[in-house]
Amino acid sequence: MSTASLGLSTLAFVGIEFDASRVLVVSIAVLWLGERVTKQLDFLQRFSIPIAVTGGILCSLALALLEVFADVRVRFNLELRDNLLLIFFSTIGLSAKLATLKEGGRTLAILAGVTVAFLVAQNAVGIAVATAAGESLGYGLLGGSISLAGGHGTAITWGALAEEAGFEGATALGLAFATFGLICGGLVGGPIAQRLIRKHRLGDETAIPAAEESDSGAEGDADAPVSVTSAQVIRTILLLAICVGIGGELNDLLRSRGTVLPGFLTAMLVGILLTNLADARRRPVDADVVDLLGNVSLHLFLAMSLMSMQLTQLAGAFGGVALVLVAQVALAMVFAIYVVFRFCGRDYDAAIIASGYAGLGLGATPVAVANMNAVASRFGPSPKAFLVVPLVGAFLLDILNAFVIQTYIELLR
Repeated sequence: MSTASLGLSTLAFVGIEFDASRVLVVSIAVLWLGERVTKQLDFLQRFSIPIAVTGGILCSLALALLEVFADVRVRFNLELRDNLLLIFFSTIGLSAKLATLKEGGRTLAILAGVTVAFLVAQNAVGIAVATAAGESLGYGLLGGSISLAGGHGTAITWGALAEEAGFEGATALGLAFATFGLICGGLVGGPIAQRLIRKHRLGDETAIPAAEESDSGAEGDADAPVSVTSAQVIRTILLLAICVGIGGELNDLLRSRGTVLPGFLTAMLVGILLTNLADARRRPVDADVVDLLGNVSLHLFLAMSLMSMQLTQLAGAFGGVALVLVAQVALAMVFAIYVVFRFCGRDYDAAIIASGYAGLGLGATPVAVANMNAVASRFGPSPKAFLVVPLVGAFLLDILNAFVIQTYIELLR
C-alpha cells in the first residue's frame, strides 16, 4: 500500500510527513504514553507534570533518534493544532463570568505590574550571562524576554530584525531559546505549586496526608467521568464555533485598521461576551462541557506542539543556550515563589497563579494553563487563576514585552 493512501507523503529527502488526521491519531497516542509513564513514575505525579509534556518530550526524542540513526525525518501538518488553540481560548472565555472578572481585576492589575518587573529582570539576566560568556548584547536579549516570555512568534519577528542589522543566525538562535524554554516552563510549574501549597498548607490535599501514595494519575479528577448529554455537547460546540468564527472576523477587522492582536485573544473575548449574555438571559452555558472540551483541546494542542519539536536542528545550539537557560529558569522560579505568590495574596489562588506564571515566563500561555490544570486537578479548582493568567499571557504580556524590549534596545545603542 502506498504511503499516500495512508495519509502520508514522501518528501524530497528521506522523510515522512503526516497529514492532519494522522497528526490527531499520533497526538492521542502521545497523551496515552504520557499518562502511562506518569502513572509509573511517582515524581511526575508528585510534581504535577502535565501528561502532554511527558509524552510530547518522549515522542520528540524518539523522532530525533530515528532521524540520527535511521536517516528518517518525520514532520507534521500542524493546521489542526492552530485551530485547537483557538478552541481552547474560547473555552477560557466561556468560563469567565462577570463576578469572576470583578474579583480578578485587582489581581490582574498587580500581575501586570509584576510582569514589567519580570521582563526587565529577564533581559538583565540574559545580557549579564551573555556578557560573562563573551557573547553580544543581542545574544542576551534573544536569551531574555524576546524568546522566553515572548515565545516563538516574538523570536521570529525580532530575530529577523536582528539579522537585518547584521546578527547572523539570530532567528535560529531565538527559536532554540523559545523551544527549550517551552520545555522548561512545562517542567517547573508543578514543583513550584507543590512547594507553596505544602509549605503554606493550601488546597484540598492538605487534608489527605497519604495523598502522595495515591494511585491516581497526575491529572487527577480532571479526567473523572462527567455526566453530559449529546445536546449539551452540540450546543457547546456551536458556541465554540461562534467564538472562533466571530473572533476571526473581528481579528481581521482590527488588523485591517492597523491593530494586530493574536487570534486566540479575540476568540476569548467573544467567549466572555457570550457567556455573560447567556447568564443575563438566565440560560448559562454548560460549564462541565466547556471544561471538558477545554481540557481535551489543551492536551491535544500541547501534545502536537511538543511531539513536533525538531530537536536535531536545535541540538547544535544547545551548548550555548544551556547556560542562559539555567539562569533564566532559576530567575523564573525565584520570581514566581517570592514575588508573584506574595503580591497575589499568598493564598491558594496565588500558588496556582505562580505555577502558571513560571510557564508563562519561560514558554507560552498554553503551557501556563497546562501547569495550572495539572495542579488544580490534584489540589482543587482556582477560577481566578484560570482567568487572570490567560488574560496576562494573551494580551498584556505581548504589549508590555514590546515596550521593554524597545527600551532595552534604545539604552544599549
